[in-house]
Amino acid sequence: MKDIKFDLRDISIIPAIVSDVDSRSECDTREGAWLPLMAAPMDTVVCNKNINTYQNSGIIPCMPRGEYFKPGITNRRMAFQSFGLSEIEDHLKKWTKVEREPENAYWNYEYILIDIANGHMSRLIKALKQMKVFHPNIKVMVGNVAHPLTYKNLAMAGADYVRCSIGTGAGCTTAANVAINYPMGSLIQECSQIKEESQLNCAIVADGGMQGYDDIIKALALGADYVMLGSLLNQCMQSSGKNYLWGIKLPFHIAKWLWKRGFPIKKKYRGMSTKAVQRKWGKVKLTTAEGITKFQKVKYNLKTWVENFEDYLKSNMSYCGVTKIGKFVGKAEYVFITENARKRFAK
Repeated sequence: MKDIKFDLRDISIIPAIVSDVDSRSECDTREGAWLPLMAAPMDTVVCNKNINTYQNSGIIPCMPRGEYFKPGITNRRMAFQSFGLSEIEDHLKKWTKVEREPENAYWNYEYILIDIANGHMSRLIKALKQMKVFHPNIKVMVGNVAHPLTYKNLAMAGADYVRCSIGTGAGCTTAANVAINYPMGSLIQECSQIKEESQLNCAIVADGGMQGYDDIIKALALGADYVMLGSLLNQCMQSSGKNYLWGIKLPFHIAKWLWKRGFPIKKKYRGMSTKAVQRKWGKVKLTTAEGITKFQKVKYNLKTWVENFEDYLKSNMSYCGVTKIGKFVGKAEYVFITENARKRFAK
């Protein structure tokens, strides 16, 4: 019988036996300006209009494929521009060390995400290696993957960040229909072990299915360097999801005004493998969708959500006896819990 793998909801973080931290105010949740959070490259989460809002809040934004920000301005503050694998391959075919393309905006970005659902393909490893030869200064994020050894392969091929998890996102139905998944808790922990044992300098990005602050904190505790968020951020008033009231589409400024006065504004949210997104990308032959579209109630302002997240993370760190986020990631102690144990505190 193979080892049973676990989800984030199967564990609970336990405090240090003795903590020398007197107050959560002593704890620092950021590396420089940045929280260990990324906004997912989804068109109902990030767009040109709100990319600076995420950055001002300390969240690293990832622009969806097909939408571009101006390199050299926004990008100075860290943001990923997304491209499909075929786009990357097409560029690499015509690239030489002599024939540069300075007018081609693709390669003026400092951070690039090769956005691909199946990060296990050998094509990706080949393209990644070539990217690092021709563009050694570009920081590259790849994924998604659902196997710890694939994380290792991509890290050794030159990836700077790897998105970990397949099928767990709120807008993704891959695991439900295709039966591919590696439980998030085990995936993060095993990737973290490989990272430490092999001395890899490749960030682990836990991507998909975070249902609350506790899930994010557990992912960090198990070894995720960053947690990528889609659905949770879509529920912020500032997300790029279209705004609706009683089925009527509203401009953002009107929706925001009504929401502040208690009206039940909803945001459109969709996975990026839906047929609607395929059409947006210009695909002629549509494939079976592995994503869904739904409408979510707006619950908070981004600023308020971030303030709460930082306070909860600081509290956890103070219980665990650490004051720096770098010393918290992958270092916390945890125990496995039963469903009844979870019901005792889940409210």
